[in-house]
Amino acid sequence: MYRRTSQGIQVLLVHPGGPYWEHKDLGAWSIPKGEYAEPEAPLTAAQREFHEETGFTATGPFIPLTPIKQRGGKIVTAWAVEGDVDPAMARSNTFVLEWPPRSKSYKTFPEVDRVAWFDLPRAREKILAGQIPLLDELARHVGE
Repeated sequence: MYRRTSQGIQVLLVHPGGPYWEHKDLGAWSIPKGEYAEPEAPLTAAQREFHEETGFTATGPFIPLTPIKQRGGKIVTAWAVEGDVDPAMARSNTFVLEWPPRSKSYKTFPEVDRVAWFDLPRAREKILAGQIPLLDELARHVGE
């Protein structure tokens, strides 16, 4: 999701929840995303994942972006959509993880622990390196 402000374009990014990401910031944020399986359509999955990770609903029109391949090999198919939401109102799904490892103790963590708007230069610092091309393509599409 992106929005136009008097200072320029801002993008909505999410910070992954859980103990592995707790103290990571620069290069740790992401677009809201997730996995899907056929027969679910990629755009339908993107809308579902956006809602699961933020609690917000994204409605088009959607701008298709060129798929990217992340360092781990995962292909990310993404769309840009203009909108405006209040990150303070975000609500994420949760997951259960054995924590600490091998402790036989299980804890519940949010899938996303923070949601925030960033201008494009700051978003490039915050987002996973493999997703920077999505920001660059968005900037070309919206003229920034």
